[in-house]
Amino acid sequence: MKTIIKTPDAPNPVGPYNQAILSGNTLYISGQIAIDPAIGKLITGDAREQTIQVMKNLGAILKAAGMDFSNVVKSSIMVTNLDHFAQVNEAYGSFFSIDPPARETLQACRLPLNSDVEISMIAVK
Repeated sequence: MKTIIKTPDAPNPVGPYNQAILSGNTLYISGQIAIDPAIGKLITGDAREQTIQVMKNLGAILKAAGMDFSNVVKSSIMVTNLDHFAQVNEAYGSFFSIDPPARETLQACRLPLNSDVEISMIAVK
């Protein structure tokens, strides 16, 4: 059984997918980019600023599922330039006070809407 998780506090999907799916106690969050849900547009700025917006979007989805960042067990980060790794890493890390999840960081040649950062997560209640 699966439950679709949707919140207006995170951006609408830019394709045929849901913000997240809850299956049992496991939440699968689709990749989020730096769209500000208040205006529905990709924010401009450096990789750090984009990562902060992405993490806010992910946090809103976690909250809609009754979770928070402490429930995250796995993250996948995609960046268009690994030279921005330090900026992304610093911003991402600020959302985990203790015990950050497992993760990988990959360089992609292009991300949706020409975003510089995309992050997906798996969380468990």
